Amino acid sequence: MPDHLISPEVYQTFIYTLREHYPSIRRSTLVYIPSGMLFGRVEGNLLLDGGIILCVQEYLNFDLGVIQRYGYEVSRAHILPDNSDFPIASEYCRANYHNKDKLYWYDSFPHPNDPSLAVSDPHHKHVHPDIKRNRIPAPELSFTKPNLPFLIREIEQLLTNESQRPPGE
Repeated sequence: MPDHLISPEVYQTFIYTLREHYPSIRRSTLVYIPSGMLFGRVEGNLLLDGGIILCVQEYLNFDLGVIQRYGYEVSRAHILPDNSDFPIASEYCRANYHNKDKLYWYDSFPHPNDPSLAVSDPHHKHVHPDIKRNRIPAPELSFTKPNLPFLIREIEQLLTNESQRPPGE
């Protein structure tokens, strides 16, 4: 994989061409917001097949070539994304937005007192049940390479698994 964290321009090309590489992405509202020559953030969401929405928030430091921190949430909306009442990404992706079912989320907030997360500290995934407090290691995530390809493939695998389940299960 090319070094997408080498410059703002390269990372922008990466995020703005994701749909060309992942046909499961139906729509993207991702936007790069610069906060200096070598710093910026990515915000927005990816709407994928099956009504899955990936909310993205990344803080980028191109001087060091790293993602300084991130938050990724995977959910299903109660309102179809094509509906005119569907909220903008900044509203939908708020933690307390009520018209969605959170499937899981990832964040990079450290939990040094939780030995079960040490293997991938600070990268971890929040899962059901008790999604706010139930965390598992996320060794696939990184500060030094883009996380979006892994996250999209993970959602695609979820959709494949769902399509293979017998009806009513």
